[in-house]
Amino acid sequence: MMRCAVKGGAAHVGVVGGERRSSSSLGGRRSVVRMPEDRGFCCGVRSRAADLAGLEMGRPSAAAGFFRSPRYGRVRATAGVDAEDILPDKVQAKSSGNVLPYVGVACLGAILFGYHLGVVNGALEYLSKDLGIAENAVLQGWVVSTTLAGATVGSFTGGALADKLGRTRTFILDAIPLALGAFLSATAQDVRTMIIGRLLAGVGIGISSALVPLYISEISPTEIRGALGSVNQLFICIGILAALVAGLPLAQNPAWWRTMFGISVVPSILLALGMAVSPESPRWLFQQGKLSQAEAAIKKLYGKEKVTEVMYDLKASGQGSNEADASWFDLFSKRYLKVVSMGAALFLFQQLAGINAVVYYSTSVFRSAGITSDVAASALVSAANVFGTVIASSLMDKQGRKSLLITSFSGMAASMLLLSLSFTWKALAPYSGTLAVVGTVLYVLSFALGAGPVPALLLPEIFASRIRAKAVALSLGMHWICNFFIGLYFLSVVNKFGISTVYLGFASVCALAVLYIAGNVVETKGRSLEEIERALSLPSKADASAFLVSDD
Repeated sequence: MMRCAVKGGAAHVGVVGGERRSSSSLGGRRSVVRMPEDRGFCCGVRSRAADLAGLEMGRPSAAAGFFRSPRYGRVRATAGVDAEDILPDKVQAKSSGNVLPYVGVACLGAILFGYHLGVVNGALEYLSKDLGIAENAVLQGWVVSTTLAGATVGSFTGGALADKLGRTRTFILDAIPLALGAFLSATAQDVRTMIIGRLLAGVGIGISSALVPLYISEISPTEIRGALGSVNQLFICIGILAALVAGLPLAQNPAWWRTMFGISVVPSILLALGMAVSPESPRWLFQQGKLSQAEAAIKKLYGKEKVTEVMYDLKASGQGSNEADASWFDLFSKRYLKVVSMGAALFLFQQLAGINAVVYYSTSVFRSAGITSDVAASALVSAANVFGTVIASSLMDKQGRKSLLITSFSGMAASMLLLSLSFTWKALAPYSGTLAVVGTVLYVLSFALGAGPVPALLLPEIFASRIRAKAVALSLGMHWICNFFIGLYFLSVVNKFGISTVYLGFASVCALAVLYIAGNVVETKGRSLEEIERALSLPSKADASAFLVSDD
């Protein structure tokens, strides 16, 4: 027998005869609710008379979140009946809706994200000749880096727009800079027009980088939210691969670079048309007080039998409160600072772990191993990225976000150590080329298992609905700022310290990331966004950790 006492009220949780019971005093009566033994909830459940009374009177509380876990259905406590005799009155209804088409539409934004980042790599040499900047490295750098600067602006703008206009209308608006930027780049007759086009495309992918994971997380069913959330990273990889494939005709047709930029207009238009018929996020509609529209969106996404259940969750989380929309300054208030800093830290570790540097330097690494084709080198790296992301997608809702992050950064640290040693350890000199290739591929594979897809998935899960859009935008802004400065200074740092020392520094960052994640990141698999929000609002970290304990 084991018991867990709850301070501040007549309540206890215990295991007796193979089943867990929670009891509380209610109006002088003792009420007991049976729960299956395999659940991980014990300490951290605040089971008070007020909580149970709140359940009956429709005032959700922390305990309401506990009893409303998807595995149990609803449990009511009534004044004249022992709760011990009450079984859950409604098992979680099976969804008859299908969110996959709408996730697919949103992922057009992810494809464009990857495509616009990758398309300039193959086209730069040829467009530089056409635009007369072949000998001007500074202007070539502007053509590349302007997109990152635009993405930084777009990521911050996207959060505010998503809060003000809604998710789907922001997607439709986002299609304008994406399409216009692609068109200007494809038709540019001078470098100024090209830079403007790249800047607009950057603003577009910055908005979509924050909006795609936000929308997917808010419309995805809890049981597959991890898999669908990681699809975002998968389609970014597909976009990069598409840019690689689009560049294949360049050797025979130097003017093909214009077509490479121009074809991205098509998915931009499809994104706008698809979002025009896609349902708005029910959570955003509820937050705006548009209850009938929220019910209609739920019906379209999950089926009419899920409307009552999802609306209950939304009400229980307090998303329909009268609090005003959060300002940017609210993100740094005591109430939200810890969870916002967690999101920023994850993206900071993601970028400082060296992924962009490894991809940038991969061509030289593969040449040292005798692989002289730049296309073959890029294809191998991209294939490892796609393969790792597919594996992560299948494991996300089984192993959980936190365990994948720890595994991923551990693998990245080991790979970086191998890369560093392959360049410096004389005993490994005969195998240095092979080891460098193996280390690069293992690094990219490890990155794709967790560090790549998980942060964009985890952040919309842990941020409260009131700050979700802006907090995701802030974290993605950190991503783009780091991306920009790493691209700007990477070669200078390598020239000063040597690639081996830089790789060793990246390995140290990965090791620090493992320690940070183990001590600060919570596990969210198997929980609805409303349950996670209620848990993270509990007064202590112990309460939240107990509530968000893994099912396994």
